[in-house]
Amino acid sequence: MRGRGQGTHGWGARKKHKKSGHRGGKGMAGTGKRADQKKTLVTKLYGHGYFGKRGITSKRTWKDKRQRINLEDIELNIERFMKKGIAKKTGNGIDMNLQDYKILDSSQEYAPKNKLIIKAKEASKSAIEKVRKVGGEIILPTSSSKSRTKAGGEILLPKSDKKRRLTP
Repeated sequence: MRGRGQGTHGWGARKKHKKSGHRGGKGMAGTGKRADQKKTLVTKLYGHGYFGKRGITSKRTWKDKRQRINLEDIELNIERFMKKGIAKKTGNGIDMNLQDYKILDSSQEYAPKNKLIIKAKEASKSAIEKVRKVGGEIILPTSSSKSRTKAGGEILLPKSDKKRRLTP
């Protein structure tokens, strides 16, 4: 140690720089529901969504994590989609690749202004109708992997399952 009077290296009294008690615990200790010593740090890092309970958290509960977007939101963000490369203008209209999204209808009064050709995972019936009225279309993936039923009530699985038949 160099110099006189620097025995504590800027930590004040020697007892203040022993273990983690001086700083209120290690890491995220003291950030719980009732402890206030690090509440300002937590709200600065995570905002006000850190404390409290939200939603159902049981193991068997299925959460719908599908992404959805309204027709109105699509039209409002066309320019942004073009900059990102999601959409491009063609002779037929505006082609969009929203393969991970379900396309939903906006309000009843809303009607699309542009001719949209959207590739999507799913779409509501009303959204498909509104896009068709303007002259566009929503292209959905074909569901060839779904099981088909025969007239006798047997369920036929796809060909990849090697002719296994299930009776309901």
